Amino acid sequence: MDKRALSDLIKRHTGASVRSIAPLSGGCVANVMRADLDDGRQLVIKHSTTNDAQDSAGLLIEAEMLRYFKTHSPIPCPEVIHADTNCLVMTFIANDNRMTGRVQRELAEKLASQHQVTSDMFGLGFDTLTGGLAQPNTQEESWITFFAEHRLRHMAHCAQREGKLPGSIVARLDRLIDRLEDYLPTDSKPSLLHGDLWGGNILCRIDTLAGLIDPAIYYGDREIELAFGTLFGDLTSEFFGRYNEILPINPGFFEERRDLYNLYPLLVHVRLFGGHYVGSVDHILARFGQ
Repeated sequence: MDKRALSDLIKRHTGASVRSIAPLSGGCVANVMRADLDDGRQLVIKHSTTNDAQDSAGLLIEAEMLRYFKTHSPIPCPEVIHADTNCLVMTFIANDNRMTGRVQRELAEKLASQHQVTSDMFGLGFDTLTGGLAQPNTQEESWITFFAEHRLRHMAHCAQREGKLPGSIVARLDRLIDRLEDYLPTDSKPSLLHGDLWGGNILCRIDTLAGLIDPAIYYGDREIELAFGTLFGDLTSEFFGRYNEILPINPGFFEERRDLYNLYPLLVHVRLFGGHYVGSVDHILARFGQ
């Protein structure tokens, strides 16, 4: 779809003419652009440039995730204007990239509220994406079963088939998976998770949380979300101090469970980027005797 066709599509759905279209950084599913409209509004466009059925379906899945997140989470996210297999059009959220302590505390308050949105089952009624990779959400009553089979084992075996993860590491991970009950609670409650909570997806502006983008939603133990927020240092002590005041974090999270939960995003990064992320997986497995 060329810029003229995009401009026509946007005008049909918004009633406004496009003043300019320019590329944006990011986007695992498609090319990303920003459109400035003549009425002052700004939109984000994700446009598939391939005929791959999986890539095309990804835009529809992303739209479904955004719609679900917008209606269930107290945290703002882009509003879907239009979605089809070639194009996703949504509202633009301005971001000044200044993650202050005040923003950390506001995020803690709103994320704690989101984590109190619950379900009867772990998973979700539809499969989602994380970093453009398929993320199965087969619903389970047991968090350990869900995390073991639909997160760790799924992602590790996909990585092995793609030649990204050695079979010896997968075998060690399988042994750890079979022992998860030794480390994880059996009474976890399903919480609504954003699913990809790192700094690039946390938007802030003028010392305020502006919103979250690129969700990879499902219902899971809230600790997996908190763990990922520490993987690259995006959630600070100010976040955890305020979050813990609202929803106390059980003992053992920082000392042990955090590393176990971060195996999942690390496996995602192994598939996407390879390299030293394999070493990070190896290090955690060794820590737990595997």
